[in-house]
Amino acid sequence: MKVTQMAEIQIRLNGDDHRLAAGGSIADLVRSLDLDPAKVAVERNREIVTRSTLDDVMVEQGDELEIVHFVGGGSGDDSWSVAGRTFQSRLIVGTGKYKDFAENAAAVEASGAEIVTVAVRRVNVTDRNQPVLMDFIDPKKVTYLPNTAGCFNAEDAIRTLRLAREAGGWDLVKLEVLGEAKTLYPNMRETLEATEVLAKEGFKPMVYCVDDPIAAKQLEDAGAVAIMPLGAPIGSGLGIQNRVTIRLIVEGANVPVLVDAGVGTASDAAVAMELGCDGVLMNTAIAEAKEPVRMARAMKLAVQAGREAYLSGRMGRRMYADPSSPLSGLI
Repeated sequence: MKVTQMAEIQIRLNGDDHRLAAGGSIADLVRSLDLDPAKVAVERNREIVTRSTLDDVMVEQGDELEIVHFVGGGSGDDSWSVAGRTFQSRLIVGTGKYKDFAENAAAVEASGAEIVTVAVRRVNVTDRNQPVLMDFIDPKKVTYLPNTAGCFNAEDAIRTLRLAREAGGWDLVKLEVLGEAKTLYPNMRETLEATEVLAKEGFKPMVYCVDDPIAAKQLEDAGAVAIMPLGAPIGSGLGIQNRVTIRLIVEGANVPVLVDAGVGTASDAAVAMELGCDGVLMNTAIAEAKEPVRMARAMKLAVQAGREAYLSGRMGRRMYADPSSPLSGLI
């Protein structure tokens, strides 16, 4: 007995090649995809096929079909940009204090961060088999932001970032010049000097600074591509201590403003975003949590929630109670 092979045709379906049996209608095709013809819209060769005719219009060789339906929408594009680069996540995380690189990588993934800060350190020439960060966090997938952690003068900070650019080609960098070891507060005189030099050399410095609107504006004028005021001392976990000045910096800046340092828990991150900051940078709050990966997820959600709250526009503050329901007309 001779078996007759059913003829097939090839079409383009939603941008991809697709083969199917000849002689079927568009409605047949839709049903074969486990879709309801009454709940989709179809375009055939750049022309809309009305829903009432889907059973009558045959699919032919070489047809280009687009089938669409409604899906749940999000809040739209709320990306942010710095120095011409655009990111979706507003959370930047550090890469220090974790028990190992594997935990660090897992926390970065859970946080959704697209930027990680990395310190520049000497190569360990005595043990070349030591693991390196790049083996765990791929710089092709996550933007590395070299920083000058541990530098106490402009000269050392500039030298460090020149080496970083030579090593990896990075020009987007994080500048911090510390004043002294106890508070790790920035030395603003040295910070401003380093910002000016780096900007002239083509670097794009995101600059750690005091929570001072005047200093922030001076850094912007000197070439900073982002202002990063501290919320509290580095590693303290005290949260944002002066919301007024952070807010003033946000209002006066023409570049992104990100709270850097002092965040201890998710509510601190939410507060930073509610103040209108473009993002938050943190390390210790995640790395020293009892469950760093879980905290990383919490920080991701907190940054998102704080941003949504800021965009929503909070209610005004009142000195006295204002009932949700009218008090008149009660029984």
